[in-house]
Amino acid sequence: MIEPKVLKGFRDSLPQQEIVRQKLMAKIQKILRSFGFVPIDTPALEYTEVLLGKGGGETDKQMFRFTDNGGRDVAMRFDLTVPLARYVAANYSLLSFPFKRYHMSKVWRGEKPQKGRYREFWQCDFDMVGVDNAQSDFEILLLIHTCLSQMKVGSFRVCVSHRGLLNSFLSNLGIQDKAQDVLRAIDKLNKIGRDGVCEILKEEGLTDDQTAKVLDFISIDKTSFEKTLAILEKMFGQSPEIVRLSQILAMMKACKIENDFCLDTSITRGLDYYTGIVYETLLLDMPQIGSICSGGRYNNLAGLYTKENLPGVGSCIGLDRLIAALEELKSPIVTDSAYADVMVVSNKDDIAWSESVAMKLRAQGVNADSYVGEKGLGQQFAYAEKNGIPYVVSSQNGDVFSVKEIATRKVLDGLTIEQIAKMVKPAL
Repeated sequence: MIEPKVLKGFRDSLPQQEIVRQKLMAKIQKILRSFGFVPIDTPALEYTEVLLGKGGGETDKQMFRFTDNGGRDVAMRFDLTVPLARYVAANYSLLSFPFKRYHMSKVWRGEKPQKGRYREFWQCDFDMVGVDNAQSDFEILLLIHTCLSQMKVGSFRVCVSHRGLLNSFLSNLGIQDKAQDVLRAIDKLNKIGRDGVCEILKEEGLTDDQTAKVLDFISIDKTSFEKTLAILEKMFGQSPEIVRLSQILAMMKACKIENDFCLDTSITRGLDYYTGIVYETLLLDMPQIGSICSGGRYNNLAGLYTKENLPGVGSCIGLDRLIAALEELKSPIVTDSAYADVMVVSNKDDIAWSESVAMKLRAQGVNADSYVGEKGLGQQFAYAEKNGIPYVVSSQNGDVFSVKEIATRKVLDGLTIEQIAKMVKPAL
């Protein structure tokens, strides 16, 4: 006998879990389509040269890389953004720009598994390629806000920064040649704390004075986007980065969503390809779970594959981490884990009965599960309860039916097909 085990960091998905994921994806997909975004797909496997060196040294180490049967050096994608850059370059003449795309699929990283973090996991990406302005940056932020608001995750905060400001600050300190190492160190602030970042910066060769100034810069007051922007404006004047952030703030105010955003100079994002605005999203009731939605601007990534100028900006919702957070918050989104709204019991004396009743319910827009086993009535009700099906049609008297509500055990008699449909449709 072969032990039915899975690799560490990988997992099976039970129906209740997969239904929750699919429902969340459907909600996100509906929002993205309302903004004019279109779906694409790319291969799970790419030539290693396409992926290598795009996310940084740590990401390169986490890639699942091997030689295939044809002797080719290949790797599994570690995110959906690098494949997007390759995709746009390869299909440039077939696309129209600005190109707004979304992509929901699995990615793979050989990192240490922990709660809400796996080696095989789902991402939901949405990006805009071919334009570099404040409006495109803001639209991605607005999408993040819209998705999380409709997910009912409670209070959240989207923390925004701009890599250009930190790069300018490091240049003024004379350590621009260490910029990537400093950015990676700062990105670990929430994991290792201020002292841990301080230690790494000193290991990278920064002096005590330089280290102190970097730590002070990433600790600037972030109680409000506008207040932090005013502090940064005194430091950098009307630099292009300050102007961009000011334009974004103006759009936030126009949409009356500025209170859900903050300007946080400690946000850098760990991947090397980001060049401008960057952001991470925290659930205020569950800060320990980390960012559930992050991203930023990457203006040079597509240039690795084409001579065309293809700036991009986008974000990614980590579906597994979002689900883990919703489970902790006991959100009704994750407790509603059934597709069927009604189950019709099996009648051993008339085996066609349940199928015909279920068909009539489906014609009314109801998701109806027709029980096909040969168990007794009590076991059929137990089946409905275990699978989260809220109602069971158990008998018929002429043109009306008896319906049992599983949660309350209440039986409703004399309901027509149309009345049953009206009763259960609010749950759809």
